Amino acid sequence: MVTFVSMIKSLLVAFMLIMLGTNAIAQNTFSISGVVRDKKDGLPGASIYLSGYKIATVADNDGKFKLSNLKPGSYDLLVQLVGYLPYSKSVIISDKSVQVELILNENVAQLDEVVIRADPNRQKYINQFKEFFIGKTPNAAQCKILNPQVLNVDFDITKSTLTVSTTEFLIVENKALGYRLKYMLDHFEYNSRTHIIYYSGHPFFEELKASAAKKKKYIAAREIAYYGSSQHFFRSLYANKTKEEGFIINKMIKIPNPNRYPQYVINTNLAKIKAVPEKTGIRQTKGKVDTALLAFWTKQQEMPKTIDKFSRAEVLTDTLVHYYNQNLKYLSYTDALLIQYTKEKESLAYSKTGFWIFRPLDVPENEISVANLTGESVRFYENGGIYDSRSLLYEGYWAYEKVADMVPMDYIPLSNKQ
Repeated sequence: MVTFVSMIKSLLVAFMLIMLGTNAIAQNTFSISGVVRDKKDGLPGASIYLSGYKIATVADNDGKFKLSNLKPGSYDLLVQLVGYLPYSKSVIISDKSVQVELILNENVAQLDEVVIRADPNRQKYINQFKEFFIGKTPNAAQCKILNPQVLNVDFDITKSTLTVSTTEFLIVENKALGYRLKYMLDHFEYNSRTHIIYYSGHPFFEELKASAAKKKKYIAAREIAYYGSSQHFFRSLYANKTKEEGFIINKMIKIPNPNRYPQYVINTNLAKIKAVPEKTGIRQTKGKVDTALLAFWTKQQEMPKTIDKFSRAEVLTDTLVHYYNQNLKYLSYTDALLIQYTKEKESLAYSKTGFWIFRPLDVPENEISVANLTGESVRFYENGGIYDSRSLLYEGYWAYEKVADMVPMDYIPLSNKQ
């Protein structure tokens, strides 16, 4: 879970996580309980996780479970049990506890002998997946996929599209932030023609065992990963504290490309060129075919009709944010939001990528991200979670930072713990 013009810019669908809400106003907490079973019986030993959190439990001998102390909001339950397909279910808590029934299906691929056809390009595709899923940040260099064998990769040459799927949890060890992620990948897609990346899924976070000194390093790295992230931004936006938290909101507007002729002029000239009788060829000079004119107008046709312009006008959150219900707020806007995080400068590693955003020379080198709506609005929770993963497309710093820089949705920065 972003289309962009000009240079090669990998775009990322706003992460991606279809879940995760809490309600700060509500004082009461509730529970999600129920039973995990197959078509007949309860399944003991099934692991039940809350997507995006570090909250988990295990089903008892009858397949029953309970997750307590949950605030009102939207949650995704994830279930894992050897021999069965991973399972997810969305649950909404409003004003009372919820009971659910989670029915698992056998993983036939695990139970039967599977013949895998060798693909000479498989490792190349997996490397691309790692780059676009885990990222290319310094933290990504310390991440490793522990079970790449569960990945199913496919490249459609006619659409220039790489898709990756799996019927098991993907295990990612992040030695930069000190997490082991169990990631239920719903969908991954990368178009090498448009450079658009989309992925969505459900992560569960486990703490890596570490010494006191190592934990201190993890805590420092998590703080850096959290501050300035999209999660941080939407949390501060929900609380109406974007300025206090270091964010400035502008617009990235589209204006006509001054280097491109009007479409009717391009069409007229291409039509004239193509109307020249075949026997005389395209305009001839000294007996040779002159293709320069055709190449010029063809290039004009291929140029983008609009270019992005950094708008200096600051967007006021009072006009931007609206209540959807007691647990959700939403944004609805035209053009694209340009978000600056003033408390961190763009890193040298980031400046060498194709993700950077054009800025006027007098604008400080703050981290800049662009958020494009794919529909009419985007809904989000108090904890920074996005309700619909396909509602936003990111460019800039938020497209640069991917799974390697994620922290749990219930992450509490040190300043809030004091």
